[in-house]
Parts: sequence; structure tokens; C-alpha cells
Amino acid sequence: MREGHGEDARATAANLDEAQLLGRVVAGDRCAFETLYRAYFPRLTRFLGRMTRSAPLIEEIVNDTMLAVWQTAQRYDGSCKVSTWIFAIAYRKALKGFRACDEPLESDMELYPGGPEWEPDYELGQRQLGSALAAAIGALPLPQRIVVLLTYYHDMGYNDIAAIIDCPVNTVKTRMFHARRKLQELLERAREDYE
Repeated sequence: MREGHGEDARATAANLDEAQLLGRVVAGDRCAFETLYRAYFPRLTRFLGRMTRSAPLIEEIVNDTMLAVWQTAQRYDGSCKVSTWIFAIAYRKALKGFRACDEPLESDMELYPGGPEWEPDYELGQRQLGSALAAAIGALPLPQRIVVLLTYYHDMGYNDIAAIIDCPVNTVKTRMFHARRKLQELLERAREDYE
């Protein structure tokens, strides 16, 4: 059996589990909703945290998103994964929240400490790379940044991203093309600065 096939089967099983939970939410099952909430709170927080540093705004958007899931679960039609549907709601709520607060949108990657086996030079290099990558992603226009974040930080495919941001797949591909070119340019400049 191919390795990718096993991953596809696990993803399909996870989506069926989530679809069943959503079906229970439609029936008013608060425990099923709590399970979905607990599963999506950290995922949505990471997603939104890469768009804004405002913790209160992130929490408000996540809560608004999950309230919308509770109130509109019956609208889920199974045409996409549950995660795609929920991320699409979060994306729309985030855009609305950003317009309402008019704060600058920034991105900052958390710096993960290295293991004890890493040398200090390696850890410093990783921190510099993480900072450069976070700055480069933060410098992207929001539409390109969203595509990069959903692709690389949330393992979503172009079809799912297109459904989330409500645009054609080719638009997602174009945004990714331009984002990669811009990231390459920005990271090359950052590398030159460190040398």
C-alpha cells in the first residue's frame, strides 16, 4: 500500500468523524459541539495568529467562528471537508474583524527552542531563519499570505483554499506563485544581511 494512500484514508476517516460530530451539533448536541470547539480552537488560533498579533481579536474571531458553526451547522452540505467549511467561516470573520478594528496586520512565528543536541550556532541560525521567514511572510500582501499560511501551516490543498477564500483555484495558484517569488526575494535579501 502506498504511504500517501494511508494518509488519505486517515484524512477521510477524520472528516467523517467531524461530519458526524457536525450532524450531532445540528441535533443540538452540546457535547459534540464542545468536541469540535476543542479540536478547532488551537488550529484557528494558530491560523489567525499568523495574521494579527492581537490576542483579544484572535479569541473574538475564533469564538465568533464557532458560534457561527453552532448556529449554522445545518448549512454544511458535505461538498467540502468540515475543516474547509470551518476555516472559510474563520477567514470571513477575520476579514470582517480586521476591517472593524483597522489595526496593522502582522505576522510573527513563534521561535521554537532547539533540542539539547543542537549546537548554539545551529540554534542561532534557526532563530535567524525563523525571524527572517516570519518577516518575509508578514511582508506579503494579505491575500498571498493567507494562501501561504493555509498551504504550509495547515496542510490544505488549493481546492480547499479556493473554497475557504471563495475564489477560483487558478487565483489561489497565481497568489502562491507571486508569494513564492516574493518570499524568495525577501529571504535572499535576509541571507545577505546575515552574511
